[in-house]
Amino acid sequence: MSSAVIWEIRNRVGHIVLNQPERGNAIGSAMAQALVHAVRQAGSADIGAVLISARGKQFSVGGDVGEFVQNRAQLPALIAQMLDLLHPAMHGLATLPVPVISAVQGPLGGGGIGLALCADLVLAADTVFLRGGYAALGLSPDLGVSYYLARRAGAARAKYLLMSNRPVPARDCLRLGLFDELHEPQALQAAAVALAEELAGGAANSMASIKRLCDAAHTQSLQAHLAAERSAMLGCARSTDCDEGIAAFVEKRRPLFRDRH
Repeated sequence: MSSAVIWEIRNRVGHIVLNQPERGNAIGSAMAQALVHAVRQAGSADIGAVLISARGKQFSVGGDVGEFVQNRAQLPALIAQMLDLLHPAMHGLATLPVPVISAVQGPLGGGGIGLALCADLVLAADTVFLRGGYAALGLSPDLGVSYYLARRAGAARAKYLLMSNRPVPARDCLRLGLFDELHEPQALQAAAVALAEELAGGAANSMASIKRLCDAAHTQSLQAHLAAERSAMLGCARSTDCDEGIAAFVEKRRPLFRDRH
């Protein structure tokens, strides 16, 4: 796999690490192909969680504008080719049946926003900022950026952030619900790894059901949602992890969940 993205498994956590710090982890052709490969690995691995992080000063500046400049005459074709790769991968990453966490250590913009916010839980350094970037280039959002901004902050706020193209400091991102936790820069990675490993040790059916139900909450009626909750609850109740969880509660000890997807 290209070194643009590193994939590795530690303690049942799959790590997806953006690894082009000298380019601001810009999402160009090489990064796109490497991300697709990493997501495929995550989809087939025996893991309990995924942690997305990045090396360098930026989490990701978004699209590789330098590559856009080099291919101005064929820009629509280049963008179409990249999105045909990336959008299915983004869907696959967001819908993994395990918790996905992102650790945002530096500024993020453009498609980097989608890569960070597609996670179920977003941890960030308190020094970072978010900036759309699309409006300045005469482009519209991709990689789910408008989707995740609207779901987390509301459509009106998402339009303001993307149209105004103003930088949003980390504490404002936390207030708007874009980030879930803020940490001092030097403490971020350890906090994100600890959370990922904690969730990776959780009950697999419970985690998958919580994720699926919450993600579906705005797309179906209350009646349909209650039926989905019933089905999920019964499925979890039949699992050996449920037996273990109840036994651990009675015995006042930590549960040792062992079910796998």
